[in-house]
Amino acid sequence: MPRTVIIDCFPESAERYRSGYAVVAIDVIRASTTIATALSLGRRVFPVKTTDEAFILADKLHEPLLVGEIGGNVPYGFEMTNSPADIAERADIARPMIFISSSGTQLMLNAAGSEAVYAGCFRNFSAVAERVALRHETVAVIGAGTRGQFRREDQMGCALVAERLVELGYTPGSRQTEEAILRWKGRDFSLIRSGKSAEYLKRTGQERDLEFVLSHIDDLQTTPQLIKNEFIGAV
Repeated sequence: MPRTVIIDCFPESAERYRSGYAVVAIDVIRASTTIATALSLGRRVFPVKTTDEAFILADKLHEPLLVGEIGGNVPYGFEMTNSPADIAERADIARPMIFISSSGTQLMLNAAGSEAVYAGCFRNFSAVAERVALRHETVAVIGAGTRGQFRREDQMGCALVAERLVELGYTPGSRQTEEAILRWKGRDFSLIRSGKSAEYLKRTGQERDLEFVLSHIDDLQTTPQLIKNEFIGAV
């Protein structure tokens, strides 16, 4: 049987890949980038689906840092939004991060029960693909999507992982996958500046995160893997 990779999108799609697939969840702006950044610095990361889950978990951890957004807003009782630039600058790495986002963590946790779940972004797409290739025969690379749209940064992120897997001997599992790899092959990362996610960051004064994403390309070996409701930052 040939090794195959398929590209898909949206949190609800993860349920289709629970049997026989490893899932790589892509949410470039900003969940996957925040998770990979936090783990690379040595911080523990616990994704959750709801704020209620976050507060229940917070009672079990020592001085947790509550991070994230719902609908673009920092939930009540949380300390900060899901900013990779901000998490990179914090010195309190001993505090475990409880993390929620509108789409990214929903996708990651929906994928729980598949063969394995990884988080990929521009910072670690090569490392994630290479680790996956050592362990799994069939892979679904799924973009989180935002407001029902497969945003261009997630399209690119998915294509980067899938392209690397093809280089490692995988076969595209659908025409959509093959077309996505060809569409984004060799494209300039700065194209995401004109996307809707980038427009939102600029409009809300969070352009710093956009610049962080674009200035950190394939610079991490950290490959976040979801194990028992915690991301483990294997290198």
